[in-house]
Order: sequence, then structure tokens, then C-alpha cells
Amino acid sequence: MSTAISANRLELLQVADAVARDKVIERDLVLEAMEEAFQKAARSRYGAEHDLRAHIDRNTGEIKLHRVITVVEEVENEAAQLTLPEAIRRYPGHELEIGSEISEELPPMDFGRIAAQTAKQVITQKVREAERARQYTEYKDRQGDIINGIVKRVEYGNVVVDLGRAEAVIRRDEALPRENLRNGDRVRAYIYDVRQELRGPQIFLSRARPEFMRELFAQEVPEIYDGIIEVKSVARDPGSRAKIAVMSNDPGIDPVGACVGMRGSRVQAVVNELQGEKIDIIQWSPDVATFVVNALAPAEVQKVVLDDDNERIEVVVPDDQLSLAIGRRGQNVRLASQLSGWTIDILTEAEESERRQQEFQSRSALFMESLDVEETIAQLLVAEGFADLEEVAYVEIDELASIEGFDEDIGQELQNRARAALQRRDEEADALRKQLGVTDDVAAIEGLTPQMLVVLGEKGIKTLDDLGEFAGFELIESGGPLQGFDFTEDDANAIIMAARAHWYEDEEPAAAAEGDSATE
Repeated sequence: MSTAISANRLELLQVADAVARDKVIERDLVLEAMEEAFQKAARSRYGAEHDLRAHIDRNTGEIKLHRVITVVEEVENEAAQLTLPEAIRRYPGHELEIGSEISEELPPMDFGRIAAQTAKQVITQKVREAERARQYTEYKDRQGDIINGIVKRVEYGNVVVDLGRAEAVIRRDEALPRENLRNGDRVRAYIYDVRQELRGPQIFLSRARPEFMRELFAQEVPEIYDGIIEVKSVARDPGSRAKIAVMSNDPGIDPVGACVGMRGSRVQAVVNELQGEKIDIIQWSPDVATFVVNALAPAEVQKVVLDDDNERIEVVVPDDQLSLAIGRRGQNVRLASQLSGWTIDILTEAEESERRQQEFQSRSALFMESLDVEETIAQLLVAEGFADLEEVAYVEIDELASIEGFDEDIGQELQNRARAALQRRDEEADALRKQLGVTDDVAAIEGLTPQMLVVLGEKGIKTLDDLGEFAGFELIESGGPLQGFDFTEDDANAIIMAARAHWYEDEEPAAAAEGDSATE
């Protein structure tokens, strides 16, 4: 750049054109950087207090230097400002007013070595800033795309990739395990973030994220690109195994077959890019149970039980399919869980049968003790699906009477005994609540059962203030005092607001009193 400063005018423009082409930035930005450099060099000669401005003719390359004086009401800088009367006296014939600028052309100056070096630094800095701005503008809208590049260097496991007009980085945790990239290797990766930082725009790439595989399939399968086939979810264990769930918006097109391709050509292209990562292509279904069964392939599933409230699904498989369903180090069930978004619990038929037997025995024992009935009657109730006393106490009498061997009289008697058992249980819980020190004010809150009050007392929550310190969600979240009870967050919020109501009782009379005094 120092050559440009001492060169003739045409060389100045040629240098600007060359820099603009090399850095892929606007020619005007380079010339503006040069003008600023000339201004800085001129200030070092004439004095920093002067308002000096340089202009380079875009056609001829001629450099003109001006000193600008501004007309102001009160002078703060005598070298660059004049009052209006003084300006009129010095520059007769000019139409002047406050804010007017008077420009005086200065003679051409020769830049010395220090000034030239300063100018070079300014130009270099400005060009670098312009290049960074161009890079950020170019790549910020490409977030979510796949891009090709060449490995430039590897630093502590992080791979720096030359994208042609910018550099990007694949961090160690975003690379495929055991993939050994070397300088000069061509690489494809997914742009997951572009950030503007102090040292310039930072472009972050990934080869390990599920989105990378999704975009690879979009490139290999035209039906995905056209929207005929939709990728619903992707789960990956990078470098080892992956599952992708797809559905077709055209009933005449098989989404799994389209993604596999003729003789597996399409999926094989993706597998090769991912260094041999095994890919299971799953048929997506809006029915969660069907989808989870598909996701656990190749394992066979005998039965599923859904828990919608907790988004948990229990899967029963044959004894000889357990290891296949779980997969090596739990990989198969983990990927299926990520793919579906549900927690999956896997049981063998033997385990499920044993658990059912235990539940059957424990429920039968509960009914035998609480209802004071024989084992046969208790077992009949359990076999018909009754799980607790509340169901027996408040079910329609016809449902009890319809059980084989029962009639309305037996049904009514069972209901009476169930309600009496529930009342005894509540009385015992209420006595325990008082013993634990839970106040009557807390017990009076609608929605809290005696059993809940006992749990609160055991957790040290005994007064309205104790309860009011909680947020609604904290009551029912994992580890919360009322976790496990049949509660919605709205129910919990209502209880908390009822506990806090006394905090605001003193404010209402005060507000009313203020209103009365204002009226008077």
C-alpha cells in the first residue's frame, strides 16, 4: 500500500481495483479507506485539531485535500470553527449561516515514510473490516445449509476449513469420531451457527448433528427436496448408527423405499459421507405406539402401554428379543427414544407377567383388607380392572352389578364399604396432619386432600406462608412435594394463589381508605 501512496494517480486506482477483486469487496470501500488514510497522514502534518478531508477522484485518481471550517454559535476549536460574524468577515460573498461548512483546498503534500506506514495500516484495517462485514453478510443467511470446503489446518482436534471466501471451523465435538481429516482434504459439513465476534465473523460447521444427515438426504432424495416426502425426525449416534423417520404426502409413494433408492444407492451415498454410519429408515406414524414399534426395529414388539401424561411408553418384547431391542450399550432404545420424543421402558414377557402378578396380588390384598371381603371377590374386582378404592366407591352401580356373580345388592354393599374405608383413611390422615403441625388454614385450601396434607407436613410445609413461597410448577415437578399426585399445573397454581391470598388482605382496606380520602 505504501507504493500506492507514492505512485501516480492511475496506479492508485489500479491498486484499489486489485484489492477489491482480491478481497471481494466494493471498490468504493477501498478508495474510502485510502481517503481516510490520507486524512490521518495529513493530520499528523498539519495538526490533529484541523478538520481535514481527502477525496480521490474515482475516474482520474487525483487526490485533493481540503481543510473544512464549520460556522458555529460558540467556538470550541479555533482551528476548525468560526462564529458567524467572523466567517462573514473572512469570507465575503459566501452565503453563510450557523452550520455552514467552508472548504479550503490545501496544496498537494508528499507523504514521508512514517505517514506512508500509518496510511498503509489504516487501509489494511479498513479493508479487513470491510472483508469481515462481507463475510458475515454472505454467510449469516446460509445457516442451515450444507457447504463444501477444503481442510486448511487442524488445531488441537478442531478443523479449520477454507470455504474460498472465508474460513470456518469444525470443533472436535462436532466432528465424526475416528474421522481423520488432513490438510487438503475436501469436506462437506452443516452450517449450524454464524456469529459476529470481535475478531470477525465466526462460522461453525458440524458433521455430527442430526440436521447434517437430514440435509444430506434432502440432497440425495429429490422427493424430500420437492416436499413429497417429509423428514419428521432424526436421531444419531455419530459415526455409529442413526435413525430417520419419514412420511409421504403422496399415498402412491413409499417414503422408505424412496430414501433407500434403487439397490440402496441413495442411502448408501449418505452412509459413505458419514463414514459408514448405519442408518435405519423408519416409517413415521401419527400413532405413537405404532411409531415406537417401528422405531425399535429390527426388534419385535408384543405389547405397548402408553402413559400420555408423562410421555412414557412401556414396551414388552419376547425374552429372546431383549438384547436386540436394547441394542449395544442401549443404543437402539436410546435412538428410538430420541426419534419419538418419548421415554421408552423395555420389559420382557416374563418380567411383565411377574409385575402383573404382583400388581394383581397387591390390589387383591388392598380390597380384602379395606372392604373386608373374601379373596375370590377381591380378585374378581381386580380382574374387572378396578385398581383402587375410589373406583369402587364412585363407579356407576351398574358396573359393579354386571360382574359375574354380583347383583345390585352386592354392588351397593361394596360401595358402602369402600366409602367407609375412604372416610377412615381420610380421618387417619387428618389426625396425622394435625400431629405434624399442618395448620387448619392450609387444610381448608380447596384441592388439597388429607393425604397431600400429610406429605406437605412431612416436607416441613405447615403454614400458608410456607406453601406460598412455592411456585405452582415447583409443587408438582420431579422432586417437588406433591410429585406423583394427579395434578395439573393450573391446579397447583390455584393452590398457591389461595395460600398467598392473606398476603394481600391488608392492602385492600388501605387502598379503599385512600380512595375514600381522595373523594372527601
